[in-house]
Amino acid sequence: MPRLHDHLWSCAGAPTHLSPPRGMIAAARRLQTPAAPDPALRGPRGGAAGCGARPGSWHHHLVQRSLVLFSVGVVLALVLNLLQIQRNVTLFPDEVIATIFSSAWWVPPCCGTAAAVVGLLYPCIDSHLGEPHKFKREWASVMRCIAVFVGINHASAKLDFANNVQLSLTLAALSLGLWWTFDRSRSGLGLGITIAFLATLITQFLVYNGVYQYTSPDFLYIRSWLPCIFFSGGVTVGNIGRQLAMGVPEKPHSD
Repeated sequence: MPRLHDHLWSCAGAPTHLSPPRGMIAAARRLQTPAAPDPALRGPRGGAAGCGARPGSWHHHLVQRSLVLFSVGVVLALVLNLLQIQRNVTLFPDEVIATIFSSAWWVPPCCGTAAAVVGLLYPCIDSHLGEPHKFKREWASVMRCIAVFVGINHASAKLDFANNVQLSLTLAALSLGLWWTFDRSRSGLGLGITIAFLATLITQFLVYNGVYQYTSPDFLYIRSWLPCIFFSGGVTVGNIGRQLAMGVPEKPHSD
């Protein structure tokens, strides 16, 4: 007959003919084996939930938007610069005039690059500020904004005023009206003013170095209404960039 200390020795870990219940074995195995993550709680490529779409998908959308914005900038540069050259507002030296729409070869690529940067910057700033732009978010509104911008640029070359101050004030009012009609966001106003300031400085530098010139300059080396064109152009390209950013997956992060 087994003694008491034999039972105690068996319970302490020695082999015994008594086996624990199956439920206890299963519970112990679950504790020892790390639980597999729920696929619904993990992002693609093993990322955690909330990381957005695949990095490749996000970069693919970014490249697509950049190419579209670059193309828009090139087309607008060719059309608007053609209007300025036809009215003899802008004069390029003969050696830098290209055959495409009689425009300098470097103008369309520079405007396309600037359009891509501005168009990507607007939705990025909206996301950073936590104020998504929701005012008139449809392509019909964007197309009307483009038409008004082209009209403002056309007016700068066509309208004849007694002096450039009256023309500049008129175009400034039209540019602010474009922002109020199609944007109305603080980020759009701030970025538009910043773009107008920086673009005006760059233009002054280019004209000062003889890259091209303006007829009848009244604001140092350029026309005083040019900042208004840059402002309205920034708002227009920003609205295009915002519209293209709709439905794009968020940028993946490592949180």
